[in-house]
Amino acid sequence: MLAVQVPQPRFTFIGGTKAVSGQAPFTIEQFYKHISQGKLMGGKCKKCGKVHLPPRPLCDNCLSKEFEWVELPHKGRLLTYTVIHVAPAQFQEMAPYIVGIVQLENGVKIPGMIRGVAPEQIKIGMPLTIDFGECGATQQWPQWPRYFFKPT
Repeated sequence: MLAVQVPQPRFTFIGGTKAVSGQAPFTIEQFYKHISQGKLMGGKCKKCGKVHLPPRPLCDNCLSKEFEWVELPHKGRLLTYTVIHVAPAQFQEMAPYIVGIVQLENGVKIPGMIRGVAPEQIKIGMPLTIDFGECGATQQWPQWPRYFFKPT
């Protein structure tokens, strides 16, 4: 009979996702933990280099499951936006408010609220910076750390 030696796993499995020993798992919970520390982190695929935000367990470019956390730039430009006048119950106090998609300096796109600018003054292409303050909404559902964008 031939004996087969099975190598020891190099990964720890946590909640169905892989985490390299000594590295935080690639979960939405860990993403928000970084946000609570004032860091915007994405998952960078070790095989092809694509940065995913929010993190995911599988690269949609090369199907790799190997990631590393990378800190993302805090500055970007507004690609598109909408002004919310009729808001969900937990955001009604904030209406009207602006939600947009910002392309960070490294090309990664991220959605977020935009504060500190009146709806009539917002412009496509305007420079924005991420801030890690409170969102101001009261809610019954889980309290996640918040981020928003403001004019640079």
